[in-house]
Amino acid sequence: MEIKAGFLQGVRCVPTKIFGKRPSPLDISLIVIHNITLPPALFNTPYVDELFTMTLDPNEHPYFKAIAHLELSTHLFINRQGRITQYVSFLDRAYHAGRSSYQGRVECNDFGIGIELEGTDYCPYTKEQYQSLDECIKAINKAYPDTVGHIAGHNEVAPLRKSDPGAFFDWQRYR
Repeated sequence: MEIKAGFLQGVRCVPTKIFGKRPSPLDISLIVIHNITLPPALFNTPYVDELFTMTLDPNEHPYFKAIAHLELSTHLFINRQGRITQYVSFLDRAYHAGRSSYQGRVECNDFGIGIELEGTDYCPYTKEQYQSLDECIKAINKAYPDTVGHIAGHNEVAPLRKSDPGAFFDWQRYR
C-alpha cells in the first residue's frame, strides 16, 4: 500500500467537501483511532458515507435527526470486511477529533489522521479490519514518519467526551 499526493492508492475513494486546510500540511504526526456505526450498533449500512458527505437524510432513522446537520469527516473508514474508504486527503484536515489534545498539543485535527473502524465500544473488531488497519498504518508511517509511535484512541485525545475505540480494541498490537 502506498500514499501518493495524500491519497492511499488502490482503496475506495468517496470525496467530501467537509474538510479544511491544515495549518501546516507537513505537520502530520498522529493517528487517531475511532469507531462508528449508523444507526448505532448496526453494521453494513450506507449511512457512514452519507454522514461524511453531508447527504444523510434526517428522516431515514430517528437517530439521524440529531446528527445529519453535523459537519464531520474522517480520512479513512474501515468496514467489518476490511474494505478501506478514504474521504479526505491526508494533506488536509478532516473533522474527526473535535476539541482534543495529544501530548500537550491541542486541536488534533490540525496534525492528526483520523481512522474510523466500523464497530462499537462493546464488540470486538474483525481480523479483516486489523489487517487493513495494519496496512494503513504502515503506509502512513512511511509517508509521514512523525506518526511512528504516535497512535491514540479518540478516548485518549478527548477523554471527557469520547470512549471509542472501546475496550475491545487491541492496543497491544499497536503499542
